[in-house]
Amino acid sequence: MPLSYFLGLSAIMFTIGVLGVILRRNALVIFMSLELMFNAANLVFVTYASYYQVLTGQIFVFFIMAVAAAEVAVGLALMVAIFRTKHSIDIDQMSSLKG
Repeated sequence: MPLSYFLGLSAIMFTIGVLGVILRRNALVIFMSLELMFNAANLVFVTYASYYQVLTGQIFVFFIMAVAAAEVAVGLALMVAIFRTKHSIDIDQMSSLKG
């Protein structure tokens, strides 16, 4: 398959992620959109690593996935804590995070 197919898919995934972050107000949807953007970047790294037959792109993907897993754990814990206090995870209601 041509390289442009994978890069086009990655661009579409990244665009959907950016639109999700910009247009949505639900914290979970924004969180999933950020993960979609990470996966689009991972696809580019794997595509170029496969095309040029080097291992460094796949190593970058491994570290990005490790950081994304840590982000998921911390982000979901924060969302649960905010939901317990505010009874909503709407971004507009989170503007005042004072004690």
